[in-house]
Amino acid sequence: MKTLTYHGPHDIRYGDVPDPAVTSPTDAVVQVTTAGICGSDLHIYGGKGFSPETGYTPGHECVGVVVDIGDRVTRFKPGDRVMVPASVGCTLCGTCARGLTARCERAHAPTDLCYGVSPHLPGSQAQALAVPHADINLVHLPEGISDEAAVVLTDNAPTAWYGCRRARIQPGETVLVIGLGPVGLMAAQSAFAMGAARVLGADLVAERRAFAATLGVEPVEGEDARTAIREMTAGRGPDAVVEAVGSDATIELALKAVRQAGRVSVVGVSQNRAFPFHMGLAQVKELEFAIGLCSIHYELPALIPLAQAGRITPEVVVSHRFPLSEGPAAYELFNSRAAGVRKVLLDPTC
Repeated sequence: MKTLTYHGPHDIRYGDVPDPAVTSPTDAVVQVTTAGICGSDLHIYGGKGFSPETGYTPGHECVGVVVDIGDRVTRFKPGDRVMVPASVGCTLCGTCARGLTARCERAHAPTDLCYGVSPHLPGSQAQALAVPHADINLVHLPEGISDEAAVVLTDNAPTAWYGCRRARIQPGETVLVIGLGPVGLMAAQSAFAMGAARVLGADLVAERRAFAATLGVEPVEGEDARTAIREMTAGRGPDAVVEAVGSDATIELALKAVRQAGRVSVVGVSQNRAFPFHMGLAQVKELEFAIGLCSIHYELPALIPLAQAGRITPEVVVSHRFPLSEGPAAYELFNSRAAGVRKVLLDPTC
């Protein structure tokens, strides 16, 4: 089959690999109809991935059609349209049984928990994908949800909702979202759905701030974001901050900008093992700080009805769609953060 493979920093190639197959009675094979490129994939693309190995297929966001199943798969059959959530569970432990797949008790390493971050679980930027433990790791694609919306629901939207949920957003509050890529834009929508009265949005890219404004976000303008946020909140600071970048600077901004006794929730991926967390600041301000990885399956029961009712619109974050064969160019464009680039999808069917 045709696929993209990662061969080193800024080296994504389009080519052939063997077709995936059912190798366990609990497996399924999904023909991918739409795949996404995630901000986490850009970590890999930039040479700061989660495994030192190369030559594997990246990607952990896709929707498609089941084409083969093992004889112990009971919830799905060939022909079913499905979403493939980014997080991977074992089906056997207690946490996975509750949908908390990112906390799988049987995982031996973080690379066991997500497609496309190592050769262990080949990714979704391909014509087909092998899905282990299909009965828990697939989700039926509901009526009324497009492929574009569904791809966002396999990772970006649940991650955003998880971040807002852990920020404990309450009706009437003011929320700051740092980073207005796909996760940040969905965090803004999630905050509004949870009852936030105001959502402020900070991002270095002016076009992203302008697009967020069309969703009701109040953009943080000017070179000094912290001062601007203080002025926008009459010196008080936002009640809660959702950080969707993962850099030292943006996490520090979140900690400094939030109000006294406020809440900070970090869903941006940080790979800094020695982040200089300002314990004194957190203690003096009496802050709540949350950080973690989203269990996609756990968040979807809340998000799917919201998407069906139009309370959230995941598809609006999509800006570009490429054939899989143009995957290297798609990566280059997404990595450029050029004007108008928000979410890039890949079509393996053409």
